[in-house]
Amino acid sequence: MKIGCPKEIKPQEFRVGMTPNAAHEAVAHGHSVLIQAGAGVGAGFADEDYIAAGAEIAGNASDVFAKADMIVKVKEPQAGERKMLRECQLLFTYLHLAPDPEQTKDLLASGCTAIAYETVTDRNGGLPLLAPMSEVAGRLAPQVGAWTLQKANGGRGVLMGGVPGVGPARVAVIGGGVVGTHAARIAAGMGADVTVLDRSLPRMRYLDDVYGGTFKTSYASAGNTAELVAEADMVIGAVLIPGAAAPKLVTREQLSSMKQGAAIVDVAIDQGGCFETSKATTHEDPIYDVDGIMHYCVANMPGAVARTSTIALGNATMPFMLALADKGWKQACADDPHLLEGLNVHAGKLTYFAVGKALGMDVISPQLAIK
Repeated sequence: MKIGCPKEIKPQEFRVGMTPNAAHEAVAHGHSVLIQAGAGVGAGFADEDYIAAGAEIAGNASDVFAKADMIVKVKEPQAGERKMLRECQLLFTYLHLAPDPEQTKDLLASGCTAIAYETVTDRNGGLPLLAPMSEVAGRLAPQVGAWTLQKANGGRGVLMGGVPGVGPARVAVIGGGVVGTHAARIAAGMGADVTVLDRSLPRMRYLDDVYGGTFKTSYASAGNTAELVAEADMVIGAVLIPGAAAPKLVTREQLSSMKQGAAIVDVAIDQGGCFETSKATTHEDPIYDVDGIMHYCVANMPGAVARTSTIALGNATMPFMLALADKGWKQACADDPHLLEGLNVHAGKLTYFAVGKALGMDVISPQLAIK
């Protein structure tokens, strides 16, 4: 199979879909790899690194899309890239279709087969291709939130850990999954007073057992959430419903109860955001103000630490990429029901029910699609 990896064109996106190590593995399996010139530069990989791994270098994205049987990316294809997709071509990347009807329509119109990293599962019910970026985004959230809190950026001017005689920042983390746990750990490590809100009692027991004393937990009832949001200097949104639009857990009306200059970091913005006032921003212009509350809603947070993120993502995606290339996507998905969960689009049909529900579109089962 010919595997193609174009350069990411989303604003301020520096990651790349394949590392030289992944290219080397694919070539060792008998496949050919086509990398767009300069695709890896943002993550610290030169074209020469890919050539040494046995890959070919293409001058532009159109060459990659025209020649490759499978396209491997990081972010969802942008409008111009979607026009280059074709029938029977396999796309393997993050898609986040639920809040993005235009992308969904374009993918359906292209006739391609699209497998989304964020909905591939594992035997424990986890999301193995989302987890590495969730870990990165979770660890970044308190860091960018602390920057947002600085007065020069419109924030309250509160130091995360305080100083002797001055209390630390109060941080509320909504969601105790991978993002929320990593965010809470880092925020607590910075000296903040941290509370994680979640609705799963087993999850809160686990967090209490493992991290008790590092941060607190609280049941995410509407009342508790409203109270902790009102008291917080920083609120980190870390909720996820796989493949579906994120639930809106903090309304615009609730902003009036928050402290002026408080910071909101919405890590769920890829799935539409979990705050009613959230809208996607970029690393170039990451913050905006709504009613005196500073919002940080960058849709590709891990892109800020592109080398770490690229290597972590490549480690996770490589076995799946090789299975798709070695067996073909139908056989690979038939052999691995967890990979089949990643199938979102095939031959003009939507194949992921949560996306169909979010967008009000008809869906066929992925099992039917592979037949």
